[in-house]
Amino acid sequence: MIKICFVCLGNICRSPMAEFIFQFMLEKNNLQDKIFVASKATSTEEVGNPIYFRAVEVLKSHQIPYKDRQATVLLRKDYDTFDYIIGMDSSNIFHINRICGDDSENKVFKLLSFCNSNNDIEDPWYTGNFNKVYEQIYEGCSALLKFLKNEYKL
Repeated sequence: MIKICFVCLGNICRSPMAEFIFQFMLEKNNLQDKIFVASKATSTEEVGNPIYFRAVEVLKSHQIPYKDRQATVLLRKDYDTFDYIIGMDSSNIFHINRICGDDSENKVFKLLSFCNSNNDIEDPWYTGNFNKVYEQIYEGCSALLKFLKNEYKL
């Protein structure tokens, strides 16, 4: 099974949105038994908190199923657990590498890199633009799914 972890600063907005959007895509493609998805934070400040209500609102507006969950933090051992650790922005990537150490197995990626872009997915906690972030994440997840289908002949 391929294991993917989406990561953002607090694990209450972008990374859980990516987790549930990607899970929805997997189910639409009947790949939920081949790919496991989770999400985590680089910071401990939101650990234990639920998904931010504005992130839930945008998921609902696009009919993306989600589950109640609590924010968790990325740990060093997660590097060994996951095949792909996918950050939302450059700061996330910096902190993922700080937490996990050397990316000797090339597991760490920025989500939009699968769209051949070095752009960051903006943090809607600060911008308030959850719809734009949904579109960015959806685009990145679509490209990631296409990559995985090609890479693993799914």
